Amino acid sequence: MSMRQASLQNSELSKLYGQPVEIMAQVVTDPNQTTSGNFSFLARAIYVKTASHSYAMGIPIRVITPRRSALLMLPGQSFSSNARIVESNEGRVGALVIIDEDVRVITQASRWAKALASIRFGLRDASGAGDAGALIPGMVLGDTSKQSLEFKTAMKRSGLMHLVAVSGANFAIVSSFVLWCMQFIFRRLRLRLGATAISLICFIALVRPSPSVLRAAAMAAVLLIAQGMHRTRDSLPALGFAVGAVVIGDPWQARDAGFALSVMATAGLLLFAPVVIEKLSRYIPPKLAEAFAPPIAAIVFCSPVLVALSGYLSPISILANVLAAPAVGPITILGFIAALFSPFAPFISHILIWFIRFPASFIAEVATWTSRFPVITLRTGSVGFLIVGVFTLTLWLFKRYMRAISITAIIMILLLTWMQRWPAGDWQVANCDVGQGDSMVINLGNHRGIVIDVGPDPVLEDRCLKSLGITDISLMVLSHFHADHSGGLSGALNARAVSQLWISTNAEPLIESAHVAALVGGVNIVKPQRGYAIKIGEFTIKTLWPESGIHIFASMPGEGSAINNSSIALMITSRDFSLFTAGDLEPPAQHELVGDLSKVDIYKLCHHGSRYQDGAMMAALDPQLALISVGAKNLYGHPAAESISALTRLGAQVLRTDINGAISITAKAHRIRVRTSKGRFNLFRLG
Repeated sequence: MSMRQASLQNSELSKLYGQPVEIMAQVVTDPNQTTSGNFSFLARAIYVKTASHSYAMGIPIRVITPRRSALLMLPGQSFSSNARIVESNEGRVGALVIIDEDVRVITQASRWAKALASIRFGLRDASGAGDAGALIPGMVLGDTSKQSLEFKTAMKRSGLMHLVAVSGANFAIVSSFVLWCMQFIFRRLRLRLGATAISLICFIALVRPSPSVLRAAAMAAVLLIAQGMHRTRDSLPALGFAVGAVVIGDPWQARDAGFALSVMATAGLLLFAPVVIEKLSRYIPPKLAEAFAPPIAAIVFCSPVLVALSGYLSPISILANVLAAPAVGPITILGFIAALFSPFAPFISHILIWFIRFPASFIAEVATWTSRFPVITLRTGSVGFLIVGVFTLTLWLFKRYMRAISITAIIMILLLTWMQRWPAGDWQVANCDVGQGDSMVINLGNHRGIVIDVGPDPVLEDRCLKSLGITDISLMVLSHFHADHSGGLSGALNARAVSQLWISTNAEPLIESAHVAALVGGVNIVKPQRGYAIKIGEFTIKTLWPESGIHIFASMPGEGSAINNSSIALMITSRDFSLFTAGDLEPPAQHELVGDLSKVDIYKLCHHGSRYQDGAMMAALDPQLALISVGAKNLYGHPAAESISALTRLGAQVLRTDINGAISITAKAHRIRVRTSKGRFNLFRLG
């Protein structure tokens, strides 16, 4: 694996980072929508052409595109397009290829691929609209293309995201159903298991034999064999064999968090669920204990990895999984049958879908309801892993004291929840944690605020504004129309009035700007330019960019420069603090502002802390506190180490949402008090 990764890092593609190219590639996996609204899939680069050279190759790549037409691409198809190649943090690919225009199809998919696609598309079309209709293809075939960003966020926060991924549960349900049916055909257990194995292989072909699917199949096979052979004492060696087989077949799985979660969940079901059933049966009915045991066991074993990835733990997810569990089986089985009938007997599919839409709607409501509950915020990375890992190990080693340990844990959870409330009192400036995007709020008092950008996710934006108590937006500023700054607009507008909206003079990308226009009908819209200033309450808001007309720069080194350099740059001052924010402005435009800038207390770093920063502008601002709004483990490498180093050399305190979470700031009496949603509290004097 290390040799393979080294070869990818030194491939021909690594010499083309940052360059526009014409690329020909073959699709490897089905495209899926990301949290930023783009579409992503794995492909294999076949031919790359630059202005001066051409390269033939066979290098795996990750493709990102905003074009919805990408959803129609099938594995095996070849395409070509103009693209931009950038470095990727994903070890199994040689580069990240960003395509902003429609692709040109070169070869069509095979008949086999089209037949499988007809089943997938048939179920997608038959499942209907709404969250319930989007949930069914995900639960049956792992097809999440119809799910909105809001619904995906709700499923993740409620701990139900595993239901819409092809997991061991899918294989276990389908295999158990086939095994049950085979008893009416074969009397011998081995023949039943053989027929079930064949059905498992067919199911793998239908849901795509990706590494995650093969991993889930291996985990399901362990449970199936343990159940079918009635030899549960051999289940742990079987799990070890499955782990070894998957890692040998695909070494990248050794570094994959999904693989770790799958293994730990299976281990929890095999090892810990029987213990939980035994303990709970003393206090509640056995059937109820059997319902609670699987999600408790899986969550306890998976929690160290979950916290290491997300930085939080959702206790309500146990209840969510218990409530959803009875509906999973019928949806998976009837949905699978509906998918098989959809190409040639769609009326049967519609009848079956009509029945399972009721339990699907129930799961969707459970996800939406439980996602509103607070979570326990810890730390991402090794610290969060160790905190929860020690607790999990203690619970496992001292099972006889499970009751005392559980009561202690509940008390600690309640205490942590109270201590970690955010923003917890008076605040003046807040930077929301909206993932890979920007959203800042300035407090005007009486539940009124100024909102600068709304991030990519409506659910996260709405949740942040609710936490801040904002019900009336006196001024909203959308620095530019990229989705990571404007995509969460519907969440910001949820039960809130906007008095005035400032937007960029550049309407590109047209899809996003049209979406904004459709949502804000009747709102007073202003396109501020350099020199435009207003006063709201005690705050003076002065526009420093963009200039009137079109500004042509001699060099454009950044990413998406034409749109980014149309971002609205604002200097906001009050009697307590000064703040500068400029969207995704890049070095050429940043340098134009140097003469108009002075020292500020707070600086929201441009473009999520990318390496495209103008040193002269940073020096002119000389901030006390630098905020970086960025998504954890994003594909763009934000923030850049050199940008953070430059701020540190200036003496700035650097806070970033991927590490610290949401940030609230109070600046009074020449002091800045900072509180974050992940438990950090700082107090320092203004210079």
